[in-house]
Amino acid sequence: MMQIGAQMFTTREFTQTLDGFAETLRRIADIGYRTVQVSATCPFEADWLKEQLQKNGLSCVLTHTPTPRLTGDIAQVIRDHEVFGCENIGLGYWSFKDEEDMSLDKWLSTFPAVARAIHEGGKYFMYHNHHNEFRKIGGKLVMETLMEAVPADQMGFTLDTYWVQAAGGDPAQWLEKLAGRIPCIHLKDCGFDRTMQAVGEGNINFDRVFAKAEAGGTEYMLVEQDDCNGEDPFDCLRRSYEYLKACGFR
Repeated sequence: MMQIGAQMFTTREFTQTLDGFAETLRRIADIGYRTVQVSATCPFEADWLKEQLQKNGLSCVLTHTPTPRLTGDIAQVIRDHEVFGCENIGLGYWSFKDEEDMSLDKWLSTFPAVARAIHEGGKYFMYHNHHNEFRKIGGKLVMETLMEAVPADQMGFTLDTYWVQAAGGDPAQWLEKLAGRIPCIHLKDCGFDRTMQAVGEGNINFDRVFAKAEAGGTEYMLVEQDDCNGEDPFDCLRRSYEYLKACGFR
């Protein structure tokens, strides 16, 4: 059965100190979530995170780790994830615009080696998409190029339902294409004029998303809402949780 979790990028304004980070974990657990993705927080020690997760009955199933650490300190990154019991190490953002340091060629010359090192360290590299991956470069969608560039056992995709739909794609169809490479996915809804909405409050067909995710081997569906439109992020996380709970997930 797929489990639901909270992507802490949603609550990033509250996690820029260790005290705020600890309080945020408590509030997320109080909503009912039992898994989290750690992302966009203040610096922390692996032992500290392990203690805070245990204190709140939470597990960390994925991180978004800054690029400089992935490319320059990967051995320590792997050791840290071992300490707090996280199997998936994620890259949260990469732009495929024309700037030299953010080009597709730069990605292809950098991250296959990162994925291989993570695999050799007993963890799994996860790539998170935005909308840029659904543009064509060289006559092929960037997502297709990435799928071919790194073997499935070395890189998965944290498919983001909102960004697929915002780019003109079908989230369920892409979950089907990426079957076997999607242990963790991001759930956020897409409303009118591409607004980000709590899950179940926009226009994405989540019944199809759930079916394709489960068939493709998804273990964790992580709620993320980058923009809460001026609302309390914790309230948005709560509404998403209640919708997913009503759909039969925990």
